Amino acid sequence: MESKHLVVAVDGPSGSGKSSVSRAAASALGIGYLDTGAMYRAVTWWCLEQGVDLDDQGAVAQATRDIPLEMGTEPTTPSVRVGGREIEDDIRTTRVSEVVSKVATNTLVRPILQQLQRELIDRIATETGGVVAEGRDITTVVAPDADVRVLLTASVEARLRRRSKELHGHDADHAVEATRDQIVRRDADDSTVSEFTEAAEGVHLVDTSDLDFEQSIDALLDVVRREVPHKVPA
Repeated sequence: MESKHLVVAVDGPSGSGKSSVSRAAASALGIGYLDTGAMYRAVTWWCLEQGVDLDDQGAVAQATRDIPLEMGTEPTTPSVRVGGREIEDDIRTTRVSEVVSKVATNTLVRPILQQLQRELIDRIATETGGVVAEGRDITTVVAPDADVRVLLTASVEARLRRRSKELHGHDADHAVEATRDQIVRRDADDSTVSEFTEAAEGVHLVDTSDLDFEQSIDALLDVVRREVPHKVPA
């Protein structure tokens, strides 16, 4: 029997807008939101705080099992808590961004977080009537049976400009170059363990290179409304 809850899976590379667009889409649909990338960042932060060697894959996997992680589900107020402490800002720092790929590419860690993500998707969907879950391998590994699966992408140039504005407040040439390593290297590292550069069979491709923020939201919502109109609130 088909679930009455709406599950939307969104993957994409760094700077494609998937987080902000997914949050806005979830808010427009009146359902919950899950940032799976934030979970990898949270584990990275936790390991740094606990003095766990990120190159010790087994130790990082154990830390992943032990982390007292709580993920917020409200799209307008993203929240990540560890042991009751709000760390949403902490996990976005350069300190974490520079090394998060060590956790994200740890093949012992990924199955642990993927299973937790499946459980969270089920819980959030049940509690809120649906969920937009975004990350790197949600459409293919975590939620391949989602009602709607979308690969949100953009050109490298567009992604660099967006991330530059996000981090530096502008997209001048020097700021763009300062973000290049974070965007290009992280994508290259993460692509060794998950496929998020090409849409898998049954996954809808939404290219936001030439779209502004509102147009990108509309593009995602158009796919949802087209695929599962009976599950979209009037």
